[in-house]
Amino acid sequence: MIHKKFYRAIGAIVMLMAASLNVNATIPAGYYSSLEGKSGQALKNAIYELSSQHTTLSYNSLWTYFAQTDCRDDDHSKVWDMYSDRTYYFRGGNSGVYGMHKEHSLPKSWWGGYDETEGYAGYTDINHLYPADGDANMAKSNYPLGEVSSARFDNGVTRVGSPKVGQGGGCSFVFEPDDRYKGDFARTYFYMACTYQNYWWKYTYQMTNNSWKTLNEWSIDLLCRWARADAVSDKEVDRNDAVQRCQNNRNPFIDIPQLFEYIWGNRQGEVFYLSEAGMSTDTTTYTGEPELIAPTQGTVLDFGEVALGKSLEYTVYIKGVGLTNPLSVQLYRYDYEMFSIPVTTVSRTVANSPEGYPLKITYTPTSLGSHTARLLIFDGGLTGSVGVELRAKCSPAPTLSQLTALPPTYINDNFYTANWQPAHEEVDYYIITRTVYNKTTGETNTETFTTEDSRTTSYVFDDRHSNETHTYSVQSYRLGYTSTPSNVITLDSSGLTGIDADKPLQVLTINCGILIKCSEDLGSATVYDMAGRIVKRIDHLTDDTVIELPRGIYLLQTSTNRSAWKIAVK
Repeated sequence: MIHKKFYRAIGAIVMLMAASLNVNATIPAGYYSSLEGKSGQALKNAIYELSSQHTTLSYNSLWTYFAQTDCRDDDHSKVWDMYSDRTYYFRGGNSGVYGMHKEHSLPKSWWGGYDETEGYAGYTDINHLYPADGDANMAKSNYPLGEVSSARFDNGVTRVGSPKVGQGGGCSFVFEPDDRYKGDFARTYFYMACTYQNYWWKYTYQMTNNSWKTLNEWSIDLLCRWARADAVSDKEVDRNDAVQRCQNNRNPFIDIPQLFEYIWGNRQGEVFYLSEAGMSTDTTTYTGEPELIAPTQGTVLDFGEVALGKSLEYTVYIKGVGLTNPLSVQLYRYDYEMFSIPVTTVSRTVANSPEGYPLKITYTPTSLGSHTARLLIFDGGLTGSVGVELRAKCSPAPTLSQLTALPPTYINDNFYTANWQPAHEEVDYYIITRTVYNKTTGETNTETFTTEDSRTTSYVFDDRHSNETHTYSVQSYRLGYTSTPSNVITLDSSGLTGIDADKPLQVLTINCGILIKCSEDLGSATVYDMAGRIVKRIDHLTDDTVIELPRGIYLLQTSTNRSAWKIAVK
């Protein structure tokens, strides 16, 4: 059942209804006290300080969390997909759902994606990660949000196509979600613009590196309109509560729906007061009982899979309000010896601060299998204690074989799709390393890109220019290990070059095409023209196979060769 959205006007009516909305959300006392009395850039900075201090999840554990954050309320076994009306089911564990991707609603390529240091928090932040229909996600690519004037993809929920005038930020295409979810995506982007305002944006379709607002003007106009028209739903409130249990922070633009108006909307420059959101205004002297804001009771930290010989670290921010004594922290029960923490006490002064105390929990398995433990937080003047469940699984270190990169397809003046053969063993995802050489300036730029999962064996690049040479290779990734880089494919302005063979194969030109001479069965084969288009497919390439071709230059790729043959038919 899709929740019916409720609509509110701006101003006093918004504030009154926002107060009633918050009754249904489990917001810890004092959670938003640092926002009181601030305006403009100072208010946005306060949101950054509050939201950025959260537990950074591991990417390979996300499906475990999706089962908590994105299940439908009428049937918890069903996935709530904001990208299609297809029905998908959770199957348990962390193996994902076939046909679905872990989608970064704000594309990871905009800031560089996977980075084990600065960029990783945004890469795994479940506040903007959603389970998404794979076809819709592939069509969406890394395009900005927008309103479509002419669709090239439309499944009834997701539309992708040319943007309306004044939108897109220079991108040829935009992604338009269904009206039911436009406010959801707007509030997600507001959150990301605050929480990761320190990122340097490589793609500036909607983001800017020159303003404290982070969002550019056309994007602000769009997102504000969407947030006003599509009010906060029960789905968003429930998800916000679930996210807090997973990574111990919240999206303030869900809890306080009018908050965006003070930063980007029609209340810019005004001072924000918690009373307008129906919250306590006492920010100086807390008179209530000592309370732990984070983590909350029921929090589960799932480390996902870790290879034997590796370790993984989570940071849990311990935040309190009104604590009167130091807090004690302790690991206990079951496999607690597999986990470690650096301290056993946290001062009440640090725990009561807006930043809290970053407690690092390290999982270092010494045996294969599933492991669990509990983190116990007590005293501080608290009544009772708070327990956090720790889960992890240790798997054997993987053995990864070298991949075969295939020639690109769908090539035009500024677009192409890089391809590769899938790995034979289980992998988490693929890493594409691309180097761009600018012939005009002589500059060389090398970047890495990652796929959403292991089922994707292609990657679209839409930033090619006529004065550039592009090369790419591919690696597989599994549990902290990467395979040896594949062969390198080169795409020049004149076509595909730099491709050699590595199997016993001889190609002879004959009147009608080519004759294959080989000492062994080379499996299936594909012939491409120099624009990357597929000309012919051959199921079994064996000795004396004749392939009829007109005059031209071609590439012959076999399933057993890691590279390809460049051939000329005269």
